[in-house]
Amino acid sequence: MFTGTHTAIVTPFRNGRVDEGALRKLVAWQVRSGVDGIVPVGTTGESPTLDCEEHIRVIELVVKAAAGRVKVIAGTGANCTREAIELTRAAERVGADASLQVAPYYNKPTQEGLYRHFKAIAAATKLPLILYSIPGRCGVEIGLDTCRRLATDCPTIVGIKEAGGTPERVSQLRAVLPRFTILSGDDSLTLPFMAVGAQGVISVASNVAPREVSQMVNAFARGKIAAAQKLHAKLYPIFKDLFIETNPVPVKAALAMMGWIREEYRLPLCEMGEANREKLRRTLKAVKLI
Repeated sequence: MFTGTHTAIVTPFRNGRVDEGALRKLVAWQVRSGVDGIVPVGTTGESPTLDCEEHIRVIELVVKAAAGRVKVIAGTGANCTREAIELTRAAERVGADASLQVAPYYNKPTQEGLYRHFKAIAAATKLPLILYSIPGRCGVEIGLDTCRRLATDCPTIVGIKEAGGTPERVSQLRAVLPRFTILSGDDSLTLPFMAVGAQGVISVASNVAPREVSQMVNAFARGKIAAAQKLHAKLYPIFKDLFIETNPVPVKAALAMMGWIREEYRLPLCEMGEANREKLRRTLKAVKLI
């Protein structure tokens, strides 16, 4: 249901507010370019610095701009279960197709706490839920047994965005969850992950190269391995340099260089250092994005 390429879309700002016009244009470009879905207000969408009203407004804008042409997987996770439930219910009201639920961060719950957290969210909404395991940001991994328990006990928990950094983890997930949707959370590992059972990606790079990332994923899924590898090789420099500083700073800088948005962040995020900016600019030129 949620296979393929899903863009973890940025939230553009203008003079401190969400730039609604720029966001609509970005969504239209993504749809034209052939992505399968859009993920608003995840990490790349700067969700930690949006207030609740803005958070839901961004989801609503993306839903309306997508107009049913691609799936919208709303980022509505939180490290407070009550907050995650409220955000997810709101996303359901404004028409999202699914919810992305990051592991609670900073408070580092046990695996039992994770299980109860996600189970409570699943019980509170009819939306399909996609778990998001990213221990590098959250300090905790959603364990294999916890994933298995949740998939067994909660029919609406249908997949996971896996950003643990190793294909072995994908192999382990596939072994215990043969019908679970597994999506890569790291652009540079999308093909290795798909080789051992993942079915697509929630992508940062598709913000700037939606057609190319979609073509790469689709080629691999159709068994055109050489074509997928060629695209991976072409895109690898941008996969790498979009993380030269903390995401989403480089990808917003890149989109600004491409003329799509103003380069504006909310503190504590700020603009890139000049040396890194020039490196990113050279990479964008090398892969012919500017």
